[in-house]
Amino acid sequence: MAPGKGTRDVAVVAFAQSDHLRRTDELSEVEMVMPVLHQVLAATGLKAGEIGFTCSGSSDYLAGRAFSFTMTLDGVGAWPPISESHVEMDGAWALYEAWVKIQTGEADTALVYAYGKSSPGPVRDVLTRQLDPYYLAPLWPDSVALAALQARALIDTGATDESALAAIGARSRAAATANPHAQLRGAVPQGDYQVRPLRTGDCPPIGDGAAAVVLAAGDEARRLCARPAWITGIDHRIEAHGLGLRDLTDSPSTRLAAERAGAFDRPVDTAELHAPFSSQEVVLRRALGLDAAVVVNPSGGALAANPVMAAGLIRIGEAAARIHRGESDRALAHATSGPCLQQNLVAVLEGDS
Repeated sequence: MAPGKGTRDVAVVAFAQSDHLRRTDELSEVEMVMPVLHQVLAATGLKAGEIGFTCSGSSDYLAGRAFSFTMTLDGVGAWPPISESHVEMDGAWALYEAWVKIQTGEADTALVYAYGKSSPGPVRDVLTRQLDPYYLAPLWPDSVALAALQARALIDTGATDESALAAIGARSRAAATANPHAQLRGAVPQGDYQVRPLRTGDCPPIGDGAAAVVLAAGDEARRLCARPAWITGIDHRIEAHGLGLRDLTDSPSTRLAAERAGAFDRPVDTAELHAPFSSQEVVLRRALGLDAAVVVNPSGGALAANPVMAAGLIRIGEAAARIHRGESDRALAHATSGPCLQQNLVAVLEGDS
């Protein structure tokens, strides 16, 4: 089996997500996830007991307690017993695990879900726990400060400027006008500097949300969905942990993941990029060689809604949904995790002609 390619045809056959809100104090994680799980299963007609494998993505750091994902299994159902796994990552990596499970032949269908509640605590500080514990983490550089370093490097090399970054934010939130689940929609002021050169409009909103997809193989996918979004390639790669060892204006891991997933074999018409900061879209566009003909983040992307640990899975789901609706024939979906695009996953999805 070639890297990024499977021996079994696997497709996203259903996608659902919650409304992404600034705060959901009245909801537990279970109460936030359950409607999404019910919706995605209803779209296929499957019951929880008919799913071959279940995998979730979330972070105990957001929840503030160990093994918090076990609680949300109540939303899946305690009976009948299920084959289940979890990744302490964005749900896009849970989807990758489920895809591998189906490739092994141990399952024909999979339910993948992810969720994150960022509202209870200072998420910018929480994300510092991803950093090197000896040199960087003790300095407490938050996620916005690190993204600002990346943006400044891009500006200093002439790759972009503040007006171009503002245009990315404005385009993303204008696109989100048609997305009923987005947290920010329409004209949003660029606002004050958060950390120069990034303004409020260059940064993702803090909020809560959940998402789920159903995967299926071969004829089962065709039975469950009128136009399946076939995952023709998927791969993920990682950069050096030390930020000083990387060129922050480039993303070789994204480029390599895209190459192994077959993204460069022929053009894509849509790209859902997990770029929480406007400057990161610049990096990703360059790494992926996307030109003006490609529709980028028609959902609004992470600048319109960024539920931590679910935003990457949503990029795959949004790309798949466009194929389901016949609005795309070949789409690229990207997910990231870690500071300054440290870890990157690329999936290529295609619809039947």
